[in-house]
Amino acid sequence: MALAIAVIFGTVVVFMIATATSVAVAGIKKSSTDADWNAALSAAYAGVQDYEARLSNDTGYTQYGNSSAPFSSTSTALTMPTGGATNPAFGTGTAGTWATVPGGDGKSLYRYEVDTSKYYDTGVIRVRSTGKVGTSVRSVVASIRQQGFIDFLYFTDYEIQDPVMTNVDPATCVKHAWEGRPTSSSRNVCGEIAFSGGDTIDGPAHSNDTMRICQATFTSQITTSNPASGLRYSRVDSNGSSCTGQRFPAGVTQPAFTSTIGMPSTNAQQKAATQYNTTATSTRSPGCLYTGPTDITFNADGTMTVKSPRSIKTQTDATDPTSGRTPAACGIPGTGAGQLGSASGATVPVPENNLVYVQNVPQAGDANATTTAKLPDACNPTSGNGVGYPRAGETQLSTTPCSYGARSGDAFVHGVLDGQVTVAAENYLYVTGDMTYEDRGADMLGLTATNAVMVWNPVKAVSCGYSTCYSSILGDSDREIDAAIISAAHTFQVQNYAYGGDRGTLTVYGAIAQKFRGVVRQGSNGYVKAYEYDARLKHSAPPSFLNPVTTTYGVTTMAEVSPAYVTSGDCAKKAGACV
Repeated sequence: MALAIAVIFGTVVVFMIATATSVAVAGIKKSSTDADWNAALSAAYAGVQDYEARLSNDTGYTQYGNSSAPFSSTSTALTMPTGGATNPAFGTGTAGTWATVPGGDGKSLYRYEVDTSKYYDTGVIRVRSTGKVGTSVRSVVASIRQQGFIDFLYFTDYEIQDPVMTNVDPATCVKHAWEGRPTSSSRNVCGEIAFSGGDTIDGPAHSNDTMRICQATFTSQITTSNPASGLRYSRVDSNGSSCTGQRFPAGVTQPAFTSTIGMPSTNAQQKAATQYNTTATSTRSPGCLYTGPTDITFNADGTMTVKSPRSIKTQTDATDPTSGRTPAACGIPGTGAGQLGSASGATVPVPENNLVYVQNVPQAGDANATTTAKLPDACNPTSGNGVGYPRAGETQLSTTPCSYGARSGDAFVHGVLDGQVTVAAENYLYVTGDMTYEDRGADMLGLTATNAVMVWNPVKAVSCGYSTCYSSILGDSDREIDAAIISAAHTFQVQNYAYGGDRGTLTVYGAIAQKFRGVVRQGSNGYVKAYEYDARLKHSAPPSFLNPVTTTYGVTTMAEVSPAYVTSGDCAKKAGACV
């Protein structure tokens, strides 16, 4: 009996030991599985970071990827990097390679697929990155966009008025205050402009310079490239007098420091979007090129009416500037009814997710060349610039710089936009009336100029007793501009800002970037500012928009999705097809 009890007891002990061992092993396996599960997600994140870093180091890296990967199927122009640039993360399928997460134990792997099909339209690249550790596989999808001027409602390189307008010495004044620009409190020799007068900047703001801030409110992030360890802005007004009234977001006492964001000196690179025989045109159609003064009225039905009498070819060959073509989608050159040179212009669809470029009239060696003998280089010609400027009775207060040149690549825009497009002018861009969206959720406009972007404000001379005054020839008041705006080499300002009386409120819904500060109101003349940031610009950009000369990419959105691959490396399938 005792022996039987001993045997039974021994059996129970052995069973308990075996059970405990089984539970312990299962616990270890579960712990290991949990660790692998978490590590797989970290590996997927590492893949996104790797691709983001490669983009920042090489702006041309958008051409690379594996077009055989399921997520990249619509990006047919992708090619694989070769030689020393080979990237194992572009592998796909069971025989495809994986990249190893740096600094790990060699077990954390990742691969990624890229979708660049909307890159030229919106500036956004989508990346699906998959991490694998052991038998755990997890995927994320991230949207990556080049960080730039449109991350800010307000961006300025130099906090001085444009030297072209003030005639100050560029060698003395075109430098940042923290680089030694004269900033005497008694004499504003360089024309620094302060934020004051109740200005409200309702969105992110950045200046490469030291800002003068007085009675102004900043509701969002504010940054400067002033490297000072103490106060990074000046509490003085435009006259050099000390001031108060600065208001920053809760918990913020002054602009934060960030590195200088370099502006391009021209928007000439945008012209490439109107050319054929380029790498880009293998996946997208060129935009429209217009030559000389060009007037564009956007219509709420998704069309635009274009007057451009100097245009000969509306798309040019990237390999031969003397060759071009005239697609009907851009309007037909000529003076016949419904053509670009007619009094009523040509009405065509807005180039969807594309660009319109207005260039100066070339003299020779170009498909749109016209000699100066045939078209003199006249400033403010009495016969007009071909599209109605200057207006009858309009007074030109100065010819330096020239407001309306007969050969200038000036764009004159207004209307209601139904679509997504960028208008770029080689010279000036004038907003001649309200420029609004038909749908603020769907439409997007970019406006860029190498020279100034002007809010049109023509004036006429009138008698004021024994002197001459100037009044606006416009019959309306207030102005709204829905757009992302950049003046690459000059400024965004109101034309004749010191004349014409009170013009009401200037509403800008979008973003403003400029090399120099522009004036929109002086005394009782011009507009009161009401600027609001279009938050969509944090995630998307107008088509073929201008970017900084220094490139940094950032993730705008990222979310986990179902795994793109299984452990073997084969694609995950749904209903028999790769996801």
